[in-house]
Formats: sequence, structure tokens, C-alpha cells
Amino acid sequence: MQLGLYQFSIDNAAYQRLFRSTEYRWAAIERVGKQDALQFTGLGGDTITLQGIIYPHYKGGLGQVDKMRRAASLGLPLPLIAGTGKVLGIWVIERVSEGQRTFADRGAPLRQDFTINVRRYDGGLRSLLPF
Repeated sequence: MQLGLYQFSIDNAAYQRLFRSTEYRWAAIERVGKQDALQFTGLGGDTITLQGIIYPHYKGGLGQVDKMRRAASLGLPLPLIAGTGKVLGIWVIERVSEGQRTFADRGAPLRQDFTINVRRYDGGLRSLLPF
């Protein structure tokens, strides 16, 4: 998978789990003596959470989570492309989390666990895309 210029792979940050949640909005219309009627009002949020492991001493080095944070700090919507080549749309990074364990000399982690949360962006760039 690739988010903007950042590519998730075995050579840097390999994700092991992907969670996707898509919301669909329904408004409840109260009725006397009956159950509420529901009316579809549109799509809600669409989020993806990637969880993975980085072994900095293997490949990619210690800077992988920092690269994710730098991409997020730019505050720019980014294209998200699945490993199959399918374009999933434009997304924003909402959160980057990391955990470290198994430390080498001077405190360098031999394993970093990461989670990155992205949300689908629907603010105008959509018209520029061919899907």
C-alpha cells in the first residue's frame, strides 16, 4: 500500500493488520404511535487503521515512523493506493502511534510497533481524480 510518497513494504514499515470502517448516515423521523421512520442522508466517515511492525536493524532504519509523522504534519490530503494498484481515493493522516521494545545498546529499539489512522478526504480534490 502507498500513502502519498510513503510506501508500506517489508523494506520499511510492513503492516500486518488493516481495519476499515465506513459509516452510513440515517436520520430518524419521529412518528406518532409508530416506530421512527429512517431516511438515508448520505455517507459518513470512512477510516482505515494500519497496524504493523518495523525492525529497524533489518531494513528501513529508525526513521520510518518519523517519515509518517512528517507526512502527517504537512496537513495535506494524500492519495492512497492498495498493493493491487487500486486507487482508494484521497486520505488524510489523523494519527500516528508507535511502541518500542527490545532495545539495543544506547536505547535503540530493535522493534517498533506502529499504528497509523487515515480518514477519507472529500474536500474538492476528488474532481481531479479519474475515479
